[in-house]
Amino acid sequence: MAASPSTARAINDRLALRLLQDEGPLTAAQLKTRTGLSRPTVADLVERLRGSGLVHVVGESGADRRGPNAKLYGIVADRAHLAALDVRTRSVSVTVTDLVGTPLAEAAAPVGDADGTGTAVERAVTLLERTAKRAGVARLHTVAVGAPGLIDPATGELRDSTGLPAWHRRLIGVLQERLPARVLVENETNLAALAELREGAAGDRDDFVLLWLGQGVGAAVVLGGRLRRGASGGAGEIGFLPVPGTSGLPSATGCDGGFHELACVAAVDALAAAHGLAPATALTSGHGPFLDALAHRLAIGAAAVVSVLDPGCVVLAGETGHQGGQELAARVEAVLTSLSPLRTEVRATTLGDAAVLRGALLRARDAAQDELFP
Repeated sequence: MAASPSTARAINDRLALRLLQDEGPLTAAQLKTRTGLSRPTVADLVERLRGSGLVHVVGESGADRRGPNAKLYGIVADRAHLAALDVRTRSVSVTVTDLVGTPLAEAAAPVGDADGTGTAVERAVTLLERTAKRAGVARLHTVAVGAPGLIDPATGELRDSTGLPAWHRRLIGVLQERLPARVLVENETNLAALAELREGAAGDRDDFVLLWLGQGVGAAVVLGGRLRRGASGGAGEIGFLPVPGTSGLPSATGCDGGFHELACVAAVDALAAAHGLAPATALTSGHGPFLDALAHRLAIGAAAVVSVLDPGCVVLAGETGHQGGQELAARVEAVLTSLSPLRTEVRATTLGDAAVLRGALLRARDAAQDELFP
C-alpha cells in the first residue's frame, strides 16, 4: 500500500535531515542526487525544513556559482544543545555540543567513592553544569551517560549490580532531578561499540563484537548493524565467562574465576611483571613473549564468543586494546585462527579513550533528533 502524502513528506524530510547531519551542508542539487528525489520534491522539502526552523542557508557551494542552486543548506545547530558523560570508577569526563555534534566545551575531573556518595555525585553534576555554562548553554536538551553496569532494557535504568559504585547509581537520579533535560544512560561498552560502528574501527562492518579490556572486562555485540542487549541487558558480560587457566569458576555475585581474571588491567599488569616489564609501558614495549602470552589469554575469550556468534570481526578496545594497538590485535588474530575454524578479523580500536564519550554523544544526538525532526 502506498504511503500517504503526509507520510511520504515526513520520510523525505527525515532522509534529508539525516544526510545533512552525516555529510554536513549540501546544496539542493546534492540533496537531489543523494536522495533520488525529484527537483520539485527537494525544493518543497527544503522550504518545509526552513519554515520549521530546522534548516537554514549557511553559505554557497563556490565563489564562481550564484543563485538558488548554489545555496548550501545546513541544520540549525543551536536548535538544541547536548551533553555526554563518560562515568568511570574514579573520574568523569564531559562534553557539551550543539545539535550537529560540534564541541562547545569539554572537561574532566577525578571523582570517587573516597569522596562519599553525596560529594561524588555533586562533583559530577557540578562539572556538567559548569561545562554547560562555559559553553554558553542555558538549557540542555538531552544528556547521555556512559557507565559500567547493566542497563535494564525495559526501563532504560542502570541496574543495582555488585561492584558498581554507589555514586554511579545515585548520579543518574540527581541529573534527572536537577536538569530540565532528557537523561539517558547506557553501558560504556555498548557506547564504545556504537562509536566504533559509526566512526571507528568497525565502520565497514554490520556484524562485530567489541571486547572492552579495562579495569573491568565486557563485550558489546553488534549484529545486522544493531546493538544486541539480550533479554536482561546482559549480553556481552564476558567477564563471567568460565575459561581455562583461572583459579576456579565465576559466580552470580563475582567474576573472579571467569575471563575477567585473565584479561582485566590488574591481570595484564601482573602478567607484565612476570615478564620483568613495567606495567605502564609493557603493551608498547614490543616485548614478544609478553604480547604472545597476553594474546593467548585474550584469544581464549574471543574464541568462545566467535564460536557462538560468528561475527567475522572482533575489535579490541578499552585500555589494553588501545595501548596494545594493531600489534596486539594481529597476535590475537593469529591465535584465534588456530583455535577456531571461523575466520575472524581482529582489529584495534581507532577511537581509543574517546570511544565511550563519543558513543554517548551519538546516543544523545540520535535521541534529540528523533524528537526534533519530523
